[in-house]
Amino acid sequence: MEKTKSFDITKQMVYRAYRKIKANKGAAGVDHVSLEKFKTNLKDNLYKLWNRLSSGSYFPLAVKAVEIPKRKGGIRVLGIPTVADRIAQMLVKASFEEKVEKHFLPDSYGYRPGKSAHDALKITRRRCWKTDWVLEFDIKGLFDNINHQLLLKAINQHSPSSWELLYIKRWLVVPLQNRQGQTITRKIGVPQSGVISTLLANLFLHYSFDRLMKTNFLNNPWCRYVDDGIIHCHTKKQAKLIQKCLKQRLQECFLELHPEKTRIVYCKDSNPKQKEENIQFIFLGYTFKPRKTKSKKGTVFTSFLPAISKDAKKSIYQEVRSWRLLWIPTNRFLT
Repeated sequence: MEKTKSFDITKQMVYRAYRKIKANKGAAGVDHVSLEKFKTNLKDNLYKLWNRLSSGSYFPLAVKAVEIPKRKGGIRVLGIPTVADRIAQMLVKASFEEKVEKHFLPDSYGYRPGKSAHDALKITRRRCWKTDWVLEFDIKGLFDNINHQLLLKAINQHSPSSWELLYIKRWLVVPLQNRQGQTITRKIGVPQSGVISTLLANLFLHYSFDRLMKTNFLNNPWCRYVDDGIIHCHTKKQAKLIQKCLKQRLQECFLELHPEKTRIVYCKDSNPKQKEENIQFIFLGYTFKPRKTKSKKGTVFTSFLPAISKDAKKSIYQEVRSWRLLWIPTNRFLT
């Protein structure tokens, strides 16, 4: 009898992936198994998962479709994998990330080891002082529109293990399941809440955007946080040219600039010589615009600075209100 071919996946790799998923928490998937329920029979559950992963017999279940309202109206559909599938994705992500992370460019900040949104805000703040124009861009429906063939081509550039490639392919085509239990087949995109989805999105944009900037616009600093980004320009004419080139490049990759969230902004900090319609932009929940500030010597001047946006502030306020905190009076108010 022919021996079943095994992949080089250890039990320790599965357990480390479980520890990370446990720390991240998250809801149950279509099987209704929560982390707490999964933990009640942890040893057997992890063994079964390891056995399937290492033998190639692992197949993910459908992804649970969860609709959440957007801040400015509309619905965003998140895809929630099961706990076991999240563990499997974390295992593959940890392995594949080691191969691709070193190739990513420094100005890509979203969901990368050692980088944060505050790092992106800090570098953007400094660069706004050096150039007068910004191209603010957003990619419309990135996760829903990633082309599978182009993504697999990008993955193959980094010599994935056979099991990494096998399971990524299976996750790409796993169907969505809505609240009524109906399954929806997928031929494009990656589930937005999948553990490995942000890594795949960063890899896709590394080839569709990052390398374009490095090759064609080396003198224009940029900052990208997954599908949200800023490009610093020296003139308005240059900003228009880059926007045109970026639009064309994204269309070649079956993506589209968001028409309402992509615009050219004048970010001169003080004494502008011309009046422009757009003199502020929002990036990662912060509004960048001219603001009064003081120097160390107490001199008041205008500088182009960030502060929390109104939408972000409103969201925080609503979140705190939902906590229903109980107010307890202090002794000095008691009779």
